[in-house]
Amino acid sequence: MDFAPSAEAARLRDRIRSFVTEHIAPHEGRILREQRALDDPWVELPEVTALKARAREEGLWNLFLPSVSGLTNVDYAILAEEMGRSFLAPEIFNCNAPDTGNMEVLEKYGTPEQQERWLEPLLAGEIRSAFCMTEPAVASSDATNMQATARLEGDEVVLDGRKWWSTGVGHPHCRVLVFMGLTDPEAHRHARHSMVLVPRDTPGVRVERMLTVFGDADPPYGHGEVSFTDVRLPASNILLGPGRGFEIAQGRLGPGRIHHCMRLIGAAERALELLCRRSVSRVAFGRPLANLGGNRDIIANARIDIEMARLLTLKTAWLIDSVGALGALTEISAIKVVAPTLACRIIDQAMQMHGGAGLSEDLPLAAMYASARVLRLADGPDEVHRGLVSRWELKKYHQGRSTR
Repeated sequence: MDFAPSAEAARLRDRIRSFVTEHIAPHEGRILREQRALDDPWVELPEVTALKARAREEGLWNLFLPSVSGLTNVDYAILAEEMGRSFLAPEIFNCNAPDTGNMEVLEKYGTPEQQERWLEPLLAGEIRSAFCMTEPAVASSDATNMQATARLEGDEVVLDGRKWWSTGVGHPHCRVLVFMGLTDPEAHRHARHSMVLVPRDTPGVRVERMLTVFGDADPPYGHGEVSFTDVRLPASNILLGPGRGFEIAQGRLGPGRIHHCMRLIGAAERALELLCRRSVSRVAFGRPLANLGGNRDIIANARIDIEMARLLTLKTAWLIDSVGALGALTEISAIKVVAPTLACRIIDQAMQMHGGAGLSEDLPLAAMYASARVLRLADGPDEVHRGLVSRWELKKYHQGRSTR
């Protein structure tokens, strides 16, 4: 295995680091405070729009997509880590979720017409998107529980149901939703569902409310609860065809989890940096904080955990590059458990080291913790992924018998 970045990836990493250091980091806290202070925070600030234009002019744009950037998953992983140190950087470089996953879906599974209508403006940063899968009335950790429907009626598909945690639906530029619903309840459990492209302004689509995480609605992106009532669309809006929603979902998640996990590792690195600076600059009981209690063990364990998680995530990216996502199922689930867990732990320890300041908006730690905590549930909770890893592990010892 070779995790060394290509020369181009190393060059882009340095350019991203410089861009973040010079243009984003000095202003990020102020921009986020100004956003939340607005009477209507569901707008894109002109300063953010200008940063996006500058990043695009400098070629730091759509780097997540191999067909555009020419990068492998291993290459992009180191860029995602660099972006993960900042709240704004992923959007500034047009590499933010859920748009990245939706663009990958459109590129891989969309028709030329769908790509022209939705993929091209997404790649240009002219619009944004949301992904509507999780539902409030069922245990969505088992996606086969889905109750929302995507019924075929002649040459139309009719959508009904309620979704929530639809990230990005609050953004003023959100123009298209990717909706997953039940089409054929009699089919095989993984061939019952379809994914449908839904223009945001279609009659019957209603954002019922914006949800909060630890009291924060995360404007201008947000996580919405969305109702679909007799939403009628041409059957041609179905991605890849009826009953192929799970196939698309699995194809969507491999690279996306690399992105999430490496951004979390970047956030953990930033938290550890803040923790260490605080520990050597503040004195209590006559000694630097670093020399009190078990703080040196905390620092050492954080460094060890970050290095282990980075290597496992890079191995997973290398496997996806080498043999595809189906050859990396154990690793994809493993990193999904490891990265959010270690990020939550290290960020929490950094908050503790900062005392009351760590809980305030004067530092990024509380918001970083909320974001990392969300990702212990997004794309499947820890328990589901541990179950998958154990199932594949136990298959080695069952001599062909099912472990279900």
